[in-house]
Amino acid sequence: MDESPKLPLELFQKLPKTDLHVHLDGSLRLETILELAQQGNIELPSRDPDELRHAMHLGENCGSLVDYLKAFDVTLRVMQTEAALHRIAFELAEDAARENVRYMEVRYAPMLHTRRGLKLTGVIEAVLGGLKAARDAYGIESNVIVCGIRNVSAESSLEMAELAVAYKGRGVVGFDLAGAEYDHPAKHHKAAFQLVRDNNINVTIHAGEAYGPESIAQAIHVCGAHRIGHGCRLREDGDLLHYMNDHRIPLECCPSSNVQTGAVRDLKSHPLKLYFDLGLRVTVNTDNRLVTDTTVSRELWLCHTQMGLGLRDIKSIIMGGFKSSFLPFHERQAQLRQVGEELARYDDDGTVRPSAPPPRETERPRSSAFVGSAKN
Repeated sequence: MDESPKLPLELFQKLPKTDLHVHLDGSLRLETILELAQQGNIELPSRDPDELRHAMHLGENCGSLVDYLKAFDVTLRVMQTEAALHRIAFELAEDAARENVRYMEVRYAPMLHTRRGLKLTGVIEAVLGGLKAARDAYGIESNVIVCGIRNVSAESSLEMAELAVAYKGRGVVGFDLAGAEYDHPAKHHKAAFQLVRDNNINVTIHAGEAYGPESIAQAIHVCGAHRIGHGCRLREDGDLLHYMNDHRIPLECCPSSNVQTGAVRDLKSHPLKLYFDLGLRVTVNTDNRLVTDTTVSRELWLCHTQMGLGLRDIKSIIMGGFKSSFLPFHERQAQLRQVGEELARYDDDGTVRPSAPPPRETERPRSSAFVGSAKN
């Protein structure tokens, strides 16, 4: 067992980061749920914060993805107005900015927010407005991934795909398929994926969390996924694992969430370190800040303290997050240059080197056309 001293959580809070797999409807503040419920006279399991936390199993092991998803029955009740959606999106980005998340891709299914008559366009624009307000206030860059839901219908997923196409270039950067994975194969939603691919929209799919590697293979080969959400069971198929490695298909890992849903037994048995050691593109994300009761900093810190990944490895994983974003190539390059320079200041023991002085005018400036391994 590794007995080397562990670095403090505070260090990980200072590092620049991404969050590429975070659900809007699982990342509210608990006090916001209570306030919105009171304002809208909305029924909750309890008005007491501790009782509500327990009723929603926040941060507790649920044993299955289906049980985990029950918390969303509560959050969605208060996410049915433009004002609420704007506030929740703003607060999510604000919370992320406070732990130095520089870039975030927020995913949700707009169709779940129309119970009180909101139009789909109103849902999208309210969330985009909240994220833009947070960018103006805190400098955090955020975009949206529109979700279809596996266990609803193929027709509704196609409608969500049409919405993603309509808002491409206006804040929407990808399309996802979420929801209960077992017994709801992604191939049933093939028409939605065909539409977004015909329009050159990025695709990420939840797969290999509550079902085996066959789900991952289907996501890649049938639906054209560019990234895989979770992928815990990829280790069961070595050939597919190496295919993903060879083609640099990133994994959106959410360690604490995977323990909470029963996808893995505990953090020490999580396959993230195996994937990283084998060379796969691994990213670390929150999944649901509220339901899992976590932050990106905490997830990275747990990778360090529970999985034995050193700071050098953590920095590589962080860079993998920026490499794997759905931003245009040149924007990714610019982020990688800046973040790479910031991370280079941290030695493996967590000490920070002083900033280098600016180059003298007689020195030749470094070319911006090449950034280490940024193209990998």
